[in-house]
Formats: sequence, C-alpha cells, structure tokens
Amino acid sequence: MPLHRIGIAMATTLLLAVASATISAQTPAPAVVPKPPACVAPEHRQFDFWLGDWDVRDASGKLLGQNHITRAHKDCVLLENYRAGEFSGSSLNVYDADRKVWHQTWVDSSGGLLVIEGIFRDGKMILAGETMDADKPGGKVDNRITWQPLQDGRVRQLWETSIDKGATWATTFDGYYAKQK
Repeated sequence: MPLHRIGIAMATTLLLAVASATISAQTPAPAVVPKPPACVAPEHRQFDFWLGDWDVRDASGKLLGQNHITRAHKDCVLLENYRAGEFSGSSLNVYDADRKVWHQTWVDSSGGLLVIEGIFRDGKMILAGETMDADKPGGKVDNRITWQPLQDGRVRQLWETSIDKGATWATTFDGYYAKQK
C-alpha cells in the first residue's frame, strides 16, 4: 500500500476515534437502576416460624431428635439439619416466586430423597409430593407434610402418607418442635 494511503487510513481511524470519544463524552451514561434485593416479599418469610434450634419430641414427650433451621443464601433459603442418633438429614426450602409455591428437597443418611411443594394457607405450611415404594400397591406413595406454629411457641410437623391417591391417609410422623434453651 502506498505511503499516502496509509496516512489517510491512519488519519481516518484517528478522526473516527476522536469523534466517538466526543460523542461518548457528550452523551450521559444510562442511569444504573439498582436491582431490588432478592427474597424480600412477605411470601419469602412465611416459613420463618420454623427458624431456630429445636428439640423434636413425639406426642408423649419422648425426644426424637434435634433440628437446626437457619437462613442461607442471602436469606432466600431455609436450611434444615436434623439429627436423631446415627440418622441425619437436611432440607433446602425456598419460595419459588415465579410459580408462587414453596419447594423442599430433603435428603438423608439412609439415601432417602423427598421432593415436595405447596403453599402457606390458614397459618400452616403444607407441602406434598409423590415418592416411589415398590412394596406398596401401585408403587406410588403420596406424601403430605404440614408444619403448624402452635400457641405455646412449639411447631407441630405432621407427615401423612396415602397409597390410594388420597382417599385415606396414615400418620408417618407426628413431631412437636420446642425451642432449645
């Protein structure tokens, strides 16, 4: 390429760069709109009654285990850690604002997995889901777990199962959470 063309090309590039910088300097930057904080809607606090360190007992008062429920991930998740002797389990609980449902995934030291979803209604958290059990007729079990804050500060957790698509329900677990002192 002849030298005079290189000079023209360089001058053109320089003029374009100066013009672009001038336009950029004269054009105000778009306003940065701060993103609202996550998980601040009241629905995200519906399960907060379950937060804390708990002794879990049956209806007769027998100690079944201990449970530790905390907030995690910028207060968007409730993290449960349960222990009863050698048995342990954990759950992640989150409000899915897009679908307007609560979701829980439970895993435990026996290899158990439970995925349930539901809503907060009439002062109770009610989550339900299906599991497979080859020993049951049809191989499917419906699970329904209700957490209810009680007047005395305890929380009742009632886990019911059905093998006939909800026609009848059997109590699988009936525990009462009392805050540890």
